[in-house]
Amino acid sequence: MFTTIFGSVEQGIIYAIMALGVYLTFRVLDFPDLTVDGSFVTGAATAAMMIVLGYNPIIATLVAIVAGFIAGCMTGILHTKGKINPLLSGILMMIALYSINLRIMGLTAENTIGRPNIPLLNSETIFSSFQNWWGNLGIDAALNNILKNFGVQYVPSTWGTLIVVLFITILIKFIADWFLKTEVGLAIRATGDNKRMIRSFSANTDTLIILGLGLSNALVAFSGALIAQYSKFADNGMGIGMIVIGLASVIIGEAIFGTKTIMRTTLAVIAGAIIYRIVLALALKVDFLDTGDMKLITAVIVIMALIIPQFVNKNKERKRKVKRAQSVAIAKQGGSDLA
Repeated sequence: MFTTIFGSVEQGIIYAIMALGVYLTFRVLDFPDLTVDGSFVTGAATAAMMIVLGYNPIIATLVAIVAGFIAGCMTGILHTKGKINPLLSGILMMIALYSINLRIMGLTAENTIGRPNIPLLNSETIFSSFQNWWGNLGIDAALNNILKNFGVQYVPSTWGTLIVVLFITILIKFIADWFLKTEVGLAIRATGDNKRMIRSFSANTDTLIILGLGLSNALVAFSGALIAQYSKFADNGMGIGMIVIGLASVIIGEAIFGTKTIMRTTLAVIAGAIIYRIVLALALKVDFLDTGDMKLITAVIVIMALIIPQFVNKNKERKRKVKRAQSVAIAKQGGSDLA
């Protein structure tokens, strides 16, 4: 059980980067961007392709981020310059990326133009490079001995992956917090709140939308590149349902931790992604559920995350009204007694 939860936390932290990208479009920019399902694979395919061709994993990951940024900008251009509905522009770009991703992965094959997947079993990745250094520190053995003393039988093979993804995600969180408080970040937030208002200040909302979508999909592609290196493969179908997973992470985090400040909200999104992966892993432990039920479980989690807060808020409002009515009744009773 511990190793299952541990692996879920590792994956949740990586997917949290994608969830932050979804947060930028759906919450900050108020743009229903479905490019995510395609740009996630674009990041994975680009990184895997370059790693197989012999490039350094860090360079491959950076190029994947740029590829995601370009994909997001194209969606923004379709909407702002092509005057296409935001939902439709995301769908069109997602469809286009399906073929583009096949072409990207096909660059590693000699006899075919497209390729549906790339294995990375024997390739050097960011995680394997870090683990080679981490393993010599002896920290894994010390932490695992502590866990065994507490009665944990099955311990992780390494803590290095958790440390590196946690560091990367926290760094991105603080960069996002800083960016959203800059002049450009505030302009993007204002564009999501009220386009007419920000236009009255002579701001170019088209550029801000394109930039926001580019940054969002850059984070999504970054997450895809890390997942490909973590899972040791890139597949053209690995992005299916990513937008739902991102939304689930955002909704769960906001429902539990609130959205009073930007720093609190981004932390809530990260926590929501981790909680989502843990709940999903525990649900798959149920005997009558199978890995094929993951999408169904995801839908149920999202539905619960949407409905439960409504019931909680309604219950609080009902109690508030009862207390208000009691206060009014007491006040009236006191006034009649004085009379």
